Amino acid sequence: MNVAELFVKCLEQEGVEYVFGVPGEENIDLLDAIADSEIEFIVTRHETSAAFMAGTYGRLAGKPGVCLATLGPGATNLMTGVANANMDHAPLVAITGQAGLDRQHKTSHQYYDLINMYEPVTKWNAQIKSAKITPEVVRKAFQVAGQEKWGATHIDLPEDIAGMDVEAATPLKTNERPHTMASQSIIEQAAHMIEKAEHPLILVGNGVNRQHAENELQAFIEKMQIPAVHSFMGKGSVSWENDLSLLTAGISGNDYITCGFNGADLIMTIGFDMAEYPPKNWNRQNHPIIHIDTEEAETDANYPVAFNVLGDIPANLKQLTEKISPQKRDIDWVANVREQALNELKEFEDDSHFPIKPQKIISDLRHVLNESDIAISDVGAHKMWMARMYHAHEPNTCLISNGLASMGVAVPSAIAAKMVHPERNVVAVCGDGSFQMTGAELETAIRLNLPIIVLMWRDDGYGLIEWHQLKHFDRSSYIKFGNPDYQQLAASYGFEPMKITSTDELKPALEKAVSMNKPVFIDCPVDYSENMKLTEKLGDIIC
Repeated sequence: MNVAELFVKCLEQEGVEYVFGVPGEENIDLLDAIADSEIEFIVTRHETSAAFMAGTYGRLAGKPGVCLATLGPGATNLMTGVANANMDHAPLVAITGQAGLDRQHKTSHQYYDLINMYEPVTKWNAQIKSAKITPEVVRKAFQVAGQEKWGATHIDLPEDIAGMDVEAATPLKTNERPHTMASQSIIEQAAHMIEKAEHPLILVGNGVNRQHAENELQAFIEKMQIPAVHSFMGKGSVSWENDLSLLTAGISGNDYITCGFNGADLIMTIGFDMAEYPPKNWNRQNHPIIHIDTEEAETDANYPVAFNVLGDIPANLKQLTEKISPQKRDIDWVANVREQALNELKEFEDDSHFPIKPQKIISDLRHVLNESDIAISDVGAHKMWMARMYHAHEPNTCLISNGLASMGVAVPSAIAAKMVHPERNVVAVCGDGSFQMTGAELETAIRLNLPIIVLMWRDDGYGLIEWHQLKHFDRSSYIKFGNPDYQQLAASYGFEPMKITSTDELKPALEKAVSMNKPVFIDCPVDYSENMKLTEKLGDIIC
C-alpha cells in the first residue's frame, strides 16, 4: 500500500462520500486510489467551485466536506472557496497536491509554500512529510474542521510522499466530540439577569443552525416571551410565522428591527458570528449582552458582554429554560414591527411593473417553494433583498454566505445541496455578475443528473456596487457589462431555458420549473431602481 491508498482509507474511515475537485499531475496517485474506493470523485469545472460545493455539503450534512486541487494555480483557485467556508463556519477539509520534497527548497515550477498561504484561511493545516504520519494528519484535519466553531482545514500532500510505500499503518478511529455546558453559577446569574430585564431581545446567529438548537430556542423564547431576530445565516431558526419572530436583520442603517435593538435593555446573542453583522450597526447604545455560544465573544467596543454562557448551545438553552420562571412582557411592539415588515412583501404580490421588482420576484418564489425547499442566494444586490424579505420556515432552507461572502457561490452550492437533499427543490438565486463566475458548473449539474433551478436576476451590471456608489456619490461608474444569450447558453449545457418577458410569467415559470424535475434556467430581468427607494425608506423609519 502506498501513502495515497492509505490516505483514501483514512477518508473512508471518516465517512467521506464525495471529494469535489479538479485533477492534476501532482494528485494522480490520490485520484487512482479514490477510483478503487467507494468514495465518489466529483469533477468540477473550477477549483473554487469545488470548495464551494464541499462547504455547502459540510453545512447541510453536518460533517466536513472534502475538496481537492493540485499545486500552484489549482491550490490558489481553491483557496477562495476554502476561505469562504472558514469564515462561514462550514466544516471542510481541503487537500492539495504538492511538489516533491526534493524541489521545495528552491524556485520550482508551480511551487508555492501552501502551508503558509493557507494558514490565515484555515483553522489548522499541515503537510505530510512522512508516510507514517498520514493517519494522524487526516484524523486531526477532520477533528478540527468538525469542532465548534466549524471551519476549514488543509492537508498538503507532496507527490513523492503520495507514491511512497507504507507498512503497518492503519486509519485512526473517529471519536465522539465532547459536549460541555456552562456552570450552574453562570446559568443562575444569567437567568437572574434575564428575569430582571424588561425589554430583552434575542439575536439568533448561524450557531443555532449548526448545532440544531432550534427546538431548544423555541422552548426558551415561548416560556420567556422574548422576541428573536435572525442574522442572515441564522434564518429559519425560528419560523417566520411565529409571533415572536422579528425576521431578519443585517442591512446597514435603520430598519424596522432597529427600533427593537434601540429599545432593548438586554440583548442575548445565541450562536452569533460577529463577522456577519458588526455590533456597531445594531448596539449603538451599548446595551449589556449575554453571549450564548461555543466560544468566548470577540472583543468589540459595541459588544459589552455581561456573561459568557459557553458550551453546547442546545444544552445551555435547556438549562436556562429550566432555571427561569415564565414571564409576561409588554411585547405589543413586536406585532407592529412584524406587520410592517410582512406587509412590505405582501404589497408587491400583484405588482405588474416590468422589469420585475425584487420584492415581486421574492414574493413569487416564496409562494411557489415548499417550507423545506432550499433557496440559495449568491452575493450581490439580490442577496440583500433575499436576506431581508425571503422568510424561512426552517433552518438551512435559505442559505446565504455572509462571512467571506464570495460571489459565485450559489450554483455550486445548489449542486451540493441537491446531493444532500435530493427530495427537495433547490433554487440558486444569482445575479448575472455572480452567475458568470461559476456558471460553467451547469455542466456539472447535468453530468450528475441534478435537477436544480437557477433563477438569475439580470440587470447587466454589478448592482450592489452601483447601489453603494449611488448612496455615496449620487452616480455610478464601471459597473456595466454585456451578457450572452442565456437561452442559448443554458440550452447548450442541457438546462431547460426560460426567459421572462412580462411580470405575470414569473410565477407560472417557477411553478413549471418545480414540476418538471429537470435542470431549469430562468432569465429574469430585475428593476434595481428599488435599491435606492429602499435606502430612502430605511432612512425615514422612526421608532
